Amino acid sequence: MNKAITDRPVTDAVIIPHYNDIPRLKRCLQALMENDLSGTEVVVVDNASPVSLEHVRCAFPTVRFIVEHQKGAAHARNRGVSETGAQRLFFIDADCVPGPDWLAVGREISAQADLIGGRVDVFDETPPPRSGAEAFETVFAFNFKKYIEVQGFSGAGNLLTRRDIFDAIGGFINGVSEDREWTMRAVAKGYSLIYEDRLRVSHPSRQDWPALKAKWRRTTQEAYQLNGTGLTDRMRWALRALAMPASAVVHTPKVLASQKLNSTGETLRAVKTLFRLRFLRMIWMLRQALGGSI
Repeated sequence: MNKAITDRPVTDAVIIPHYNDIPRLKRCLQALMENDLSGTEVVVVDNASPVSLEHVRCAFPTVRFIVEHQKGAAHARNRGVSETGAQRLFFIDADCVPGPDWLAVGREISAQADLIGGRVDVFDETPPPRSGAEAFETVFAFNFKKYIEVQGFSGAGNLLTRRDIFDAIGGFINGVSEDREWTMRAVAKGYSLIYEDRLRVSHPSRQDWPALKAKWRRTTQEAYQLNGTGLTDRMRWALRALAMPASAVVHTPKVLASQKLNSTGETLRAVKTLFRLRFLRMIWMLRQALGGSI
């Protein structure tokens, strides 16, 4: 049920970019309705989906729905921020499922840092056994703790910040890995970024090879833009490409030791997918380094 939406002035906004994934959007909103929404505005920014969202609007009358015709999650998130006056900003993706205390935890910890990324657990939308893609994602997907504490960035599928920081940094940039670029830009300007395990959402695993391949094609394209395209940049990118097969060997023990996989079959499929993906990424990256496209 929807917990206590009161007349308290709006202090928090949840920004949700969406495009043509109504079942998952409804699941996300239903989970949000289990949170304490006091003083909170939920803003769904739709990227002009080809299907009507009218029945979703009717099912969630307290949610604001806005259409942003510029394609891309970056434009949608920026539009969502511009449409609310809330000072505390929660970012989540439409295919994520927030925990029932997601907003409460966010409010409790919000003063601890300028940007806070949380935990993203993976769940399957299909019955067992897992496919190779699902098994791979179960082991490797969404390690936000490593992203934040080792690599210095956070995804926007589970991110908390403030309006004054957003205004100082500027909006997300479309065409690159916009959440990674935005959080790294904030850190470079001196804003603090921490990981909080209690700030939890969950995300479905990619169900098959085409879905996993599409994810990593997009990720590789965005990462190349962040890497730079000058001669020295492309040489560095080529070296990273050549290291991909070796990285599969290095990461195989992580698959073999994982307690998240339920059978030998799932483990073997995860290892096979690991090597298949890393070799494919090597080919893509070498093409990019030579000035081609993927």
